Amino acid sequence: MDFKLTPEQEDIKKAAREFAEKEFTPEIMEECDREEKYPKDIVTKARDLGFSTVKIPEEYGGMGLSLFEEVLVTEEFYRVSPGIGNACLSSTFGTELLILFGSEEQKEKYLGWVTEKHGISAMATTESEAGSDVANVKTKIVKEGDEWVINGTKTFITNGSICDFALILGRTYEGEKRHHGLTFAIVESKSKGFKATKIRNKMGLRASDTAEIVLKDVRVGEENILGEPGKGFYYMMEFFNHTRPRVAAQAVGIAQGAFELAMNYVKQRKQFGQPIAAFQHTQFKIAEMATRIQAARLLAYQAAWHCSIGDPRPELSSMAKCFAGETAVYVADWCVQLHGGYGYIGEYPAERFYRDAKLMEIYEGTKEIQKLVIARRILGRV
Repeated sequence: MDFKLTPEQEDIKKAAREFAEKEFTPEIMEECDREEKYPKDIVTKARDLGFSTVKIPEEYGGMGLSLFEEVLVTEEFYRVSPGIGNACLSSTFGTELLILFGSEEQKEKYLGWVTEKHGISAMATTESEAGSDVANVKTKIVKEGDEWVINGTKTFITNGSICDFALILGRTYEGEKRHHGLTFAIVESKSKGFKATKIRNKMGLRASDTAEIVLKDVRVGEENILGEPGKGFYYMMEFFNHTRPRVAAQAVGIAQGAFELAMNYVKQRKQFGQPIAAFQHTQFKIAEMATRIQAARLLAYQAAWHCSIGDPRPELSSMAKCFAGETAVYVADWCVQLHGGYGYIGEYPAERFYRDAKLMEIYEGTKEIQKLVIARRILGRV
């Protein structure tokens, strides 16, 4: 068993770190967070350099690498700025479904749109009554003649108000079980009846676009139905196997960034005549934070590696996502605590990392859902 990165992977990791440290300046991070501003210019630069198209196959204009390399880039971007990192790397969110289940024509058109025209994608599954309970989706995708008609409302959709197209999950028919009959349709944002409204006043990741999407009698052709109608739930579960390790890497990056802020501060801050890093309690806490981060990183890497060799392990993806998310919140919390009162004000980035970290325990499946997945894979259904 070799825990060393290849020279190519080392170069990718270094390039991602250098890009993030150069482009994610303190001024831009503060501006995007304060004004909830989407950093379009930086997103474009990241796209031009291939950071956000790592997994897209070369024949469609991407880098043609694996989830493991994407995880390396993700960790470095989120280490510097979770919000801007999310805006950059989630600009291709949903393309995993096209890679896994799209037809050749769909891949050529929509993956090519992303890589050649800087197109922005989205995946819209969540509804007000269908978050963790995805089988409760109410959006309808109904066949009428040669077209499919879509009606419904989606919420908390990443890139919702800036996307060029979105993969919409809706119900095509009622099956024997609640999760039967779900279907994905590719909908272009310019379609008649497609309306997106940006959601504001988020707690964290404020540089990233989040929106509500309303679909009213939106019509698409047969060529816009992804895979086999009625298989959408199964497609989404496979999608999560491949994307939850990436969320784990996001959380590891946040934890690492907050840890470095805390380490630098405790070395400089003096109380009772010495740096607070000299106190045993501080040293113990730094040791605990470092240990949790390394454990989370190894879980994320292992889960991503299994996906990269064509052997996705749902329980590993969920373990990585759950543990890394909790680690990000834990480390960000102690980063603020070690800063004392200074950690509570916006002048110090500790406060922003604290706000950004919480979503790692929520999106792409709450930590409670991850624990259910893990338990069921171990115990079976009891």
